[in-house]
Amino acid sequence: MSDLTQAFREYLTINKGLSQKSIQAYINDIKQFETFLKKELLNVDTTDIIEFLKSFKNARTLNRKLSSINSFYSFCKEFDFSDFEVNIPSSKIQNSLPYFLEHETIIDAVNNIKPSSWLNLRDRALILFLYATGVRVSEAINTDVNDIEGSWLRVRFAKNQKERVVPIAKIALDEIKNYLKNRPKNCSELFVNYKFNRISRISVFKITKKYLNVSPHILRHSYATSLILGGADLRVIQELLGHSSLITTQIYTHIQKSHLKDTINSYHPLSKVLI
Repeated sequence: MSDLTQAFREYLTINKGLSQKSIQAYINDIKQFETFLKKELLNVDTTDIIEFLKSFKNARTLNRKLSSINSFYSFCKEFDFSDFEVNIPSSKIQNSLPYFLEHETIIDAVNNIKPSSWLNLRDRALILFLYATGVRVSEAINTDVNDIEGSWLRVRFAKNQKERVVPIAKIALDEIKNYLKNRPKNCSELFVNYKFNRISRISVFKITKKYLNVSPHILRHSYATSLILGGADLRVIQELLGHSSLITTQIYTHIQKSHLKDTINSYHPLSKVLI
Protein backbone atom coordinates (compact mmCIF):
# COMPACT_ATOMS: atom_id res chain seq x y z
CA MET A 1 0.00 0.00 0.00
CA SER A 2 1.38 3.44 -0.92
CA ASP A 3 2.00 6.07 1.76
CA LEU A 4 -0.80 8.19 0.30
CA THR A 5 -3.29 5.33 0.42
CA GLN A 6 -2.26 4.57 4.00
CA ALA A 7 -2.81 8.23 4.91
CA PHE A 8 -6.25 8.03 3.30
CA ARG A 9 -7.05 4.96 5.41
CA GLU A 10 -6.10 6.82 8.58
CA TYR A 11 -8.23 9.78 7.48
CA LEU A 12 -11.28 7.53 6.99
CA THR A 13 -10.67 5.90 10.37
CA ILE A 14 -9.93 8.94 12.51
CA ASN A 15 -11.58 11.90 10.75
CA LYS A 16 -14.60 10.15 9.27
CA GLY A 17 -15.06 7.40 11.88
CA LEU A 18 -16.14 4.83 9.29
CA SER A 19 -16.48 1.12 10.03
CA GLN A 20 -13.60 -1.17 9.07
CA LYS A 21 -15.79 -2.76 6.40
CA SER A 22 -16.50 0.62 4.76
CA ILE A 23 -12.86 1.68 5.01
CA GLN A 24 -11.70 -1.52 3.34
CA ALA A 25 -14.21 -1.00 0.51
CA TYR A 26 -12.82 2.52 -0.10
CA ILE A 27 -9.23 1.29 -0.02
CA ASN A 28 -9.97 -1.62 -2.37
CA ASP A 29 -11.56 0.77 -4.87
CA ILE A 30 -8.56 3.10 -4.77
CA LYS A 31 -6.13 0.19 -5.15
CA GLN A 32 -8.14 -1.05 -8.14
CA PHE A 33 -8.04 2.42 -9.68
CA GLU A 34 -4.29 2.69 -9.06
CA THR A 35 -3.70 -0.69 -10.74
CA PHE A 36 -5.73 0.46 -13.74
CA LEU A 37 -3.80 3.74 -14.01
CA LYS A 38 -0.33 2.21 -14.01
CA LYS A 39 0.93 5.59 -12.81
CA GLU A 40 0.89 7.79 -9.72
CA LEU A 41 -2.51 8.57 -8.21
CA LEU A 42 -1.70 12.27 -8.11
CA ASN A 43 -0.89 12.33 -11.82
CA VAL A 44 -4.44 11.89 -13.14
CA ASP A 45 -7.08 13.84 -15.00
CA THR A 46 -10.82 13.42 -15.57
CA THR A 47 -10.23 11.30 -18.69
CA ASP A 48 -8.37 8.69 -16.62
CA ILE A 49 -11.31 8.37 -14.24
CA ILE A 50 -13.87 8.12 -17.04
CA GLU A 51 -11.84 5.40 -18.74
CA PHE A 52 -11.70 3.47 -15.46
CA LEU A 53 -15.44 3.82 -14.86
CA LYS A 54 -16.31 2.62 -18.38
CA SER A 55 -15.59 -0.97 -17.36
CA PHE A 56 -18.44 -0.99 -14.83
CA LYS A 57 -21.85 -1.60 -16.39
CA ASN A 58 -23.82 -1.76 -13.14
CA ALA A 59 -24.85 1.77 -12.12
CA ARG A 60 -24.61 1.09 -8.39
CA THR A 61 -21.10 -0.34 -8.69
CA LEU A 62 -20.04 2.56 -10.91
CA ASN A 63 -21.38 5.11 -8.42
CA ARG A 64 -19.61 3.39 -5.53
CA LYS A 65 -16.29 3.49 -7.38
CA LEU A 66 -16.86 7.14 -8.24
CA SER A 67 -17.73 7.93 -4.62
CA SER A 68 -14.48 6.32 -3.45
CA ILE A 69 -12.44 8.24 -6.00
CA ASN A 70 -14.22 11.49 -5.16
CA SER A 71 -13.57 10.97 -1.43
CA PHE A 72 -9.93 10.20 -2.09
CA TYR A 73 -9.26 13.35 -4.12
CA SER A 74 -11.29 15.49 -1.71
CA PHE A 75 -8.96 14.18 1.00
CA CYS A 76 -5.92 14.98 -1.17
CA LYS A 77 -7.11 18.55 -1.73
CA GLU A 78 -8.01 19.10 1.93
CA PHE A 79 -4.51 18.12 3.03
CA ASP A 80 -2.73 19.88 0.13
CA PHE A 81 -1.54 16.74 -1.66
CA SER A 82 -3.24 17.86 -4.87
CA ASP A 83 -5.53 20.53 -6.34
CA PHE A 84 -7.34 18.03 -8.57
CA GLU A 85 -11.14 17.88 -8.22
CA VAL A 86 -13.50 15.25 -9.57
CA ASN A 87 -16.44 16.73 -11.47
CA ILE A 88 -18.17 13.64 -12.83
CA PRO A 89 -21.91 13.25 -12.12
CA SER A 90 -23.18 10.00 -10.65
CA SER A 91 -25.07 7.60 -12.87
CA LYS A 92 -28.84 7.72 -12.43
CA ILE A 93 -30.34 4.66 -10.76
CA GLN A 94 -33.97 3.76 -11.20
CA ASN A 95 -35.76 3.68 -7.86
CA SER A 96 -36.96 0.22 -6.95
CA LEU A 97 -39.04 -0.88 -4.01
CA PRO A 98 -37.09 -2.94 -1.47
CA TYR A 99 -38.37 -6.50 -1.28
CA PHE A 100 -40.02 -7.35 2.02
CA LEU A 101 -42.05 -10.09 3.68
CA GLU A 102 -45.56 -9.73 5.08
CA HIS A 103 -45.91 -9.99 8.84
CA GLU A 104 -48.01 -13.16 8.56
CA THR A 105 -45.37 -14.85 6.38
CA ILE A 106 -42.67 -14.32 9.00
CA ILE A 107 -44.83 -15.42 11.92
CA ASP A 108 -46.03 -18.53 10.07
CA ALA A 109 -42.43 -19.48 9.26
CA VAL A 110 -41.40 -19.14 12.90
CA ASN A 111 -44.39 -21.17 14.09
CA ASN A 112 -43.40 -23.93 11.66
CA ILE A 113 -39.99 -24.32 13.32
CA LYS A 114 -40.52 -27.15 15.77
CA PRO A 115 -39.18 -26.34 19.26
CA SER A 116 -37.60 -29.77 19.46
CA SER A 117 -34.04 -28.62 20.20
CA TRP A 118 -32.28 -25.59 21.63
CA LEU A 119 -30.86 -24.83 18.17
CA ASN A 120 -34.37 -24.71 16.73
CA LEU A 121 -35.35 -22.42 19.59
CA ARG A 122 -32.37 -20.25 18.68
CA ASP A 123 -33.52 -20.07 15.06
CA ARG A 124 -37.02 -19.03 16.14
CA ALA A 125 -35.59 -16.37 18.45
CA LEU A 126 -33.11 -15.12 15.86
CA ILE A 127 -35.69 -14.60 13.11
CA LEU A 128 -38.05 -12.75 15.44
CA PHE A 129 -35.13 -10.74 16.84
CA LEU A 130 -34.16 -9.55 13.35
CA TYR A 131 -37.75 -8.70 12.45
CA ALA A 132 -38.58 -7.07 15.81
CA THR A 133 -35.50 -4.81 15.93
CA GLY A 134 -34.52 -4.17 12.31
CA VAL A 135 -30.85 -4.56 13.18
CA ARG A 136 -28.17 -5.29 10.61
CA VAL A 137 -26.66 -8.77 10.53
CA SER A 138 -23.34 -7.43 11.83
CA GLU A 139 -25.18 -5.87 14.77
CA ALA A 140 -27.18 -9.02 15.49
CA ILE A 141 -24.20 -11.36 15.61
CA ASN A 142 -22.31 -9.03 17.96
CA THR A 143 -25.19 -8.71 20.43
CA ASP A 144 -24.58 -9.97 23.96
CA VAL A 145 -27.22 -11.16 26.43
CA ASN A 146 -26.58 -8.10 28.61
CA ASP A 147 -27.36 -5.79 25.69
CA ILE A 148 -31.04 -6.55 26.28
CA GLU A 149 -32.29 -4.47 29.20
CA GLY A 150 -35.97 -5.01 29.91
CA SER A 151 -37.75 -4.51 26.60
CA TRP A 152 -34.90 -2.51 25.05
CA LEU A 153 -31.89 -3.49 22.96
CA ARG A 154 -28.64 -1.55 23.12
CA VAL A 155 -27.01 -1.77 19.68
CA ARG A 156 -23.31 -1.35 20.44
CA PHE A 157 -21.60 -2.44 17.22
CA ALA A 158 -23.57 -0.12 14.97
CA LYS A 159 -22.45 1.13 11.57
CA ASN A 160 -20.15 4.18 11.80
CA GLN A 161 -19.76 3.39 15.52
CA LYS A 162 -23.08 5.07 16.41
CA GLU A 163 -24.66 3.31 19.37
CA ARG A 164 -28.46 3.34 19.53
CA VAL A 165 -31.29 1.87 21.59
CA VAL A 166 -34.35 0.16 20.05
CA PRO A 167 -37.42 -1.48 21.63
CA ILE A 168 -38.08 -5.21 21.25
CA ALA A 169 -41.58 -6.63 20.85
CA LYS A 170 -42.82 -8.98 23.57
CA ILE A 171 -43.20 -11.95 21.20
CA ALA A 172 -39.50 -11.71 20.30
CA LEU A 173 -38.47 -11.28 23.94
CA ASP A 174 -40.48 -14.36 24.94
CA GLU A 175 -38.78 -16.46 22.24
CA ILE A 176 -35.35 -15.19 23.31
CA LYS A 177 -36.04 -16.01 26.96
CA ASN A 178 -37.24 -19.50 26.02
CA TYR A 179 -34.13 -20.07 23.90
CA LEU A 180 -31.79 -18.89 26.67
CA LYS A 181 -33.59 -21.00 29.27
CA ASN A 182 -33.10 -24.13 27.18
CA ARG A 183 -29.57 -23.36 25.99
CA PRO A 184 -27.36 -25.99 27.65
CA LYS A 185 -24.51 -23.58 28.34
CA ASN A 186 -24.47 -20.01 29.61
CA CYS A 187 -22.62 -17.61 27.31
CA SER A 188 -22.25 -13.86 27.23
CA GLU A 189 -23.05 -13.93 23.50
CA LEU A 190 -26.76 -13.87 22.64
CA PHE A 191 -26.73 -16.05 19.52
CA VAL A 192 -24.24 -18.94 19.40
CA ASN A 193 -23.58 -22.00 17.25
CA TYR A 194 -23.52 -25.62 18.39
CA LYS A 195 -19.96 -25.13 19.69
CA PHE A 196 -21.20 -22.20 21.76
CA ASN A 197 -19.14 -19.70 19.79
CA ARG A 198 -20.65 -16.47 18.55
CA ILE A 199 -22.81 -17.19 15.50
CA SER A 200 -21.33 -16.16 12.13
CA ARG A 201 -22.80 -13.98 9.39
CA ILE A 202 -23.01 -16.95 7.00
CA SER A 203 -24.87 -19.00 9.62
CA VAL A 204 -27.48 -16.28 10.01
CA PHE A 205 -27.86 -16.20 6.22
CA LYS A 206 -28.35 -19.98 6.13
CA ILE A 207 -31.02 -19.80 8.84
CA THR A 208 -33.13 -17.12 7.15
CA LYS A 209 -32.64 -18.84 3.79
CA LYS A 210 -33.76 -22.17 5.22
CA TYR A 211 -36.98 -20.96 6.80
CA LEU A 212 -37.91 -17.88 4.74
CA ASN A 213 -35.86 -18.24 1.53
CA VAL A 214 -34.52 -14.70 1.91
CA SER A 215 -31.37 -13.01 3.17
CA PRO A 216 -31.33 -11.56 6.70
CA HIS A 217 -31.40 -8.03 5.26
CA ILE A 218 -34.92 -8.65 3.96
CA LEU A 219 -36.09 -8.87 7.57
CA ARG A 220 -34.63 -5.39 8.12
CA HIS A 221 -36.63 -4.17 5.11
CA SER A 222 -39.70 -5.96 6.47
CA TYR A 223 -39.27 -4.24 9.85
CA ALA A 224 -39.08 -0.79 8.24
CA THR A 225 -41.96 -1.54 5.89
CA SER A 226 -44.21 -2.66 8.76
CA LEU A 227 -43.46 0.61 10.54
CA ILE A 228 -44.06 2.85 7.52
CA LEU A 229 -47.34 1.11 6.66
CA GLY A 230 -48.38 1.46 10.29
CA GLY A 231 -47.94 5.22 10.03
CA ALA A 232 -44.62 5.68 11.83
CA ASP A 233 -42.77 8.96 11.33
CA LEU A 234 -39.89 8.71 8.86
CA ARG A 235 -37.41 10.32 11.26
CA VAL A 236 -38.30 7.81 13.96
CA ILE A 237 -37.63 4.98 11.49
CA GLN A 238 -34.31 6.64 10.59
CA GLU A 239 -33.32 6.60 14.27
CA LEU A 240 -34.42 2.99 14.76
CA LEU A 241 -32.56 1.75 11.69
CA GLY A 242 -29.43 3.74 12.53
CA HIS A 243 -29.35 5.59 9.20
CA SER A 244 -27.00 8.56 9.27
CA SER A 245 -29.05 10.34 6.60
CA LEU A 246 -32.80 10.63 6.11
CA ILE A 247 -32.21 10.19 2.38
CA THR A 248 -31.41 6.51 2.97
CA THR A 249 -34.67 6.03 4.87
CA GLN A 250 -36.79 7.78 2.24
CA ILE A 251 -36.80 4.71 0.00
CA TYR A 252 -39.57 3.38 2.24
CA THR A 253 -41.87 6.26 1.31
CA HIS A 254 -42.20 4.60 -2.10
CA ILE A 255 -43.70 1.58 -0.33
CA GLN A 256 -46.16 3.85 1.45
CA LYS A 257 -47.26 5.44 -1.84
CA SER A 258 -47.56 2.05 -3.50
CA HIS A 259 -49.63 0.77 -0.56
CA LEU A 260 -51.97 3.76 -0.73
CA LYS A 261 -52.46 3.24 -4.46
CA ASP A 262 -53.22 -0.46 -3.96
CA THR A 263 -55.70 0.42 -1.20
CA ILE A 264 -57.57 2.84 -3.46
CA ASN A 265 -57.62 0.34 -6.31
CA SER A 266 -59.01 -2.31 -3.96
CA TYR A 267 -61.63 -0.31 -2.06
CA HIS A 268 -62.56 2.90 -3.88
CA PRO A 269 -65.78 2.39 -5.89
CA LEU A 270 -64.52 4.41 -8.86
CA SER A 271 -61.63 1.98 -9.30
CA LYS A 272 -64.20 -0.69 -10.21
CA VAL A 273 -65.65 1.35 -13.05
CA LEU A 274 -64.42 0.27 -16.46
CA ILE A 275 -63.62 3.18 -18.78
